[in-house]
Amino acid sequence: MNRTVGRHLYAVDLASAVAVSAIYAGFAGMTAADGQPVYDGPAWLLWLIVAAVGLPIAVRRRWPLPVMGVVLAALTAASVLDLTREPYAAAGLAAYPVGLAEPARRSVTALAVALPVAAGGVYLGEAVITPAGDRQGAAGLAALVLVVIGGAWTAGFVVRSRRAEAQRQEQRRAERVLNEERLRIARELHDIVSHNLSLIAVKAGVAAHVAQADPQEARTALKVIEETSRAALTEMRRTLGVLRTEGAPLRPAQGLGDLARLAQDARRAGVEADLTVRGAESLAESTQLTVYRIVQEGLTNVVKHAAPTRCLVTVEVAVAADGGEAVRIDVVDDGPSGGTRPPARELPGGHGLMGMRERALMYGGSFEAGPRAEGGFAVSVRLPIDGGSPS
Repeated sequence: MNRTVGRHLYAVDLASAVAVSAIYAGFAGMTAADGQPVYDGPAWLLWLIVAAVGLPIAVRRRWPLPVMGVVLAALTAASVLDLTREPYAAAGLAAYPVGLAEPARRSVTALAVALPVAAGGVYLGEAVITPAGDRQGAAGLAALVLVVIGGAWTAGFVVRSRRAEAQRQEQRRAERVLNEERLRIARELHDIVSHNLSLIAVKAGVAAHVAQADPQEARTALKVIEETSRAALTEMRRTLGVLRTEGAPLRPAQGLGDLARLAQDARRAGVEADLTVRGAESLAESTQLTVYRIVQEGLTNVVKHAAPTRCLVTVEVAVAADGGEAVRIDVVDDGPSGGTRPPARELPGGHGLMGMRERALMYGGSFEAGPRAEGGFAVSVRLPIDGGSPS
């Protein structure tokens, strides 16, 4: 597409070059009121000026500065030789790509040289060498030349600035998308690693504690560690494979149907998990994945900080305060059965709660978490249902 646009622009420049050359050829054949030719010098110089004014316009986008220099010199020669009195339209065509494509310092320098040369040439030819009117008229024509060249250069410079700003905005947008994707990947990897490693850590502690007194229980714990480790490695390889390979096979995203497996994993880690799901089967896939990740992180925190304990997980669609529907996710535990809740500095306030909060805010929802007055810990999330698309 860019190549096609470029060819069209070069075709327009070629047509402009032919038109300007033809107009100047017409100027060359003009005669004065007494029937005498306006220009009485050598013909070769006349046709050289005609060619130098018009033909370089065809390649003005390829070599902006040389074209502007040649056209300006030819126009100045035409003014001094009294070939014509025109407002340097060809110089305007040559000045535009200079403002558009050349580096700012070089472009401004070229303009600073071109303006006095053009104005001086017009004024010199109009008011000094072959005066055709008063000096005020000559100054007016010189001012018009300045407006044509300066305006064309300014138009090119403005377009260049807008393109640069658009490119900067696109780059910022790409960086923002990249950062959001990195955050999403980090969140997914954290959910995978944290959930499985928490289960492994709990079962490893059980195995070490009962290794001598109850070898069978220790072997059961080691079996759970083996299965959990393999599942975690499989999920990690799949996730990393998607990142590394564009055509990597994808599996369906986790949804409400996978919540039972999370509850089962929690039970194997010593948490008596009771799962209730009501009216949420028709949620969009993206919303189901968000619900899954929030429940996963909530159970991971229970396993990590309160096992063995009892935990109630509730996922249901209910009417929100604004009259719309919302998904309510509650993960409530009773606290460690063998003692009190860990000190505040050990409460789950790191990446886990942060990830749940970020997921809730992405959907314009709410997030609350903290100790319960009757003991234990509660996480409560509300996600409005608006088509299942994060904001």
